[in-house]
Amino acid sequence: MWNVPAGHPQGAGDVRSWRALTHEIERCELCPLHRTRTHAVVYRGGLAPRVVFVGEAPGDVEDRTGLPFQGRSGRRLDTAIGRLGLGSEEFGVLNLIKCRPPENRYDPRAARACRPYLDRQLAWLRPRVRVTLGAHALRALDPEAPPVLQAAGSPRGTRDGPLFPMIHPAAALRSRRLADRWERDVDALGAWLRAGAGQSV
Repeated sequence: MWNVPAGHPQGAGDVRSWRALTHEIERCELCPLHRTRTHAVVYRGGLAPRVVFVGEAPGDVEDRTGLPFQGRSGRRLDTAIGRLGLGSEEFGVLNLIKCRPPENRYDPRAARACRPYLDRQLAWLRPRVRVTLGAHALRALDPEAPPVLQAAGSPRGTRDGPLFPMIHPAAALRSRRLADRWERDVDALGAWLRAGAGQSV
């Protein structure tokens, strides 16, 4: 997990700074959620990813395992990543909020407390493409974006680089209409990536 591939912009020796950031998040007590967490949920994936998927917050399974996007929504996301043809070092998965909110309700105070961690993670990882999963992640990374059901499925340019909004994979479990929308948007993301989005220059 801590091996940085040759040519990584941070340099192999700088993996210590990633480890330090991870430990800082794991010990964080900046908001009340630390009192009820089992684990802070930091990241899974490669350390030189082409694509990083950004979700909202951990759920119960994530809190117990310490890994983002497990359970049913995680399996749906992993199936999509497989369809996109991304290797294990080519993608990463993380959340805006690092500890599970009670009853999985979005917690704006926790989002504000965690936001510097998200920014530092993305600055270190330097993904060429960011994929937001759900409305809260989209609002955090692209405040000017339209509502997620309007924005999902089409790439957007931001000052921090290309961004591709999607609905949250958990939403695709709620209805056939949203499941179909998820599948169409995965296809659109795949076509965009195959057309060269996020490729090195």
